[in-house]
Amino acid sequence: MSYSKELEIAQLAVQRAAILTKRVFHEKAKGTVSKDDKSPVTIGDFGAQALIIAALKANFPDDEIVAEEEAEGLRGDATLRQTIWDLVRETKLSDAAAESALGGAIKSDDEMLTMIDHGNSQGGRRGRIWAIDPIDGTKGFLRGGQYAVCLGLLVDGEVTVGVLGCPNLPVDDSVSLDGSMASGQTDEEGSKGVLFSAVLGQGATSRPLTTGALAPEAKSISMNPISDTSAACFCESVEAGHSSHGDSAQIAALLGITKPSVRMDSQAKYASIARGAGDIYLRLPVSASYQEKIWDHAAGDLIVREAGGQVTDITGSRLDFGAGRTLKENKGVVAAPAAGHAKVLAAVQEVLGKKAAQI
Repeated sequence: MSYSKELEIAQLAVQRAAILTKRVFHEKAKGTVSKDDKSPVTIGDFGAQALIIAALKANFPDDEIVAEEEAEGLRGDATLRQTIWDLVRETKLSDAAAESALGGAIKSDDEMLTMIDHGNSQGGRRGRIWAIDPIDGTKGFLRGGQYAVCLGLLVDGEVTVGVLGCPNLPVDDSVSLDGSMASGQTDEEGSKGVLFSAVLGQGATSRPLTTGALAPEAKSISMNPISDTSAACFCESVEAGHSSHGDSAQIAALLGITKPSVRMDSQAKYASIARGAGDIYLRLPVSASYQEKIWDHAAGDLIVREAGGQVTDITGSRLDFGAGRTLKENKGVVAAPAAGHAKVLAAVQEVLGKKAAQI
């Protein structure tokens, strides 16, 4: 299958949801530093999820959906529900044909709640299942840094279509990663906002995010070959609770990397290394019991692999998206260009092996 319709709908759905998240940030998020029940992230999460699911259900009514949010809390909070509903009904693509392709508009706040709750699939290895993270990178979103609207299609447990909307990444694929991208990235209109896409076996692309039809200038993207790992740039999570910064520093030293790591939120890290703005993404375990969610990795995993990379866990196993709502069969993430992945993985295993031996 070409998955051309799935790709088009996924791209347009992510693009429309990104419009909502940007509006939430500019109207409601400035000065907010936490995620409570009425925070901008909560409003944006629910609104973006409703819009994406509505498009999927209009076009692929029999597909299952795994998504982060559920609407139960909104049913008892009329004020919050109304705030989200106002955003959802007012958010449309400016191009009529593109908006029409996504299907009919959500007609009421009750229908909006129903759409949100369609994300309750338990996942699995059979059939077509979409994985959604409506705002990946909570704190990046709040600080005006990096976040992503994420959508991936699993077919019998294999990621087949992946789309990432990254509103605060520079449009230019040649702009290298640096620490300044972690915050204050929302002010230059027209120079930021990228839609990354991939279909299994068909490569990966980037194009500017728009407010209407898809931008026509999709560009093929590929990872840097990094023949010399000492010259590599690696990125990791901002939050120490998401990835072990100390272990990453030891791994970098073992690889001869002298550049400081670039810390940024969300699957924007996958997108950045896929287009060669960085080289390596490490997400190292901080807890033996923590299980990564499939919506936090599905789209990025495919985009990196289709751009010439390899993505595994710290044991060298491929990420298993068919095990349910979480990556319970995996620990950590090691993403790097295919030719250099084995060397990076060996360094990861050496550092983490020494750590285990000391406990």
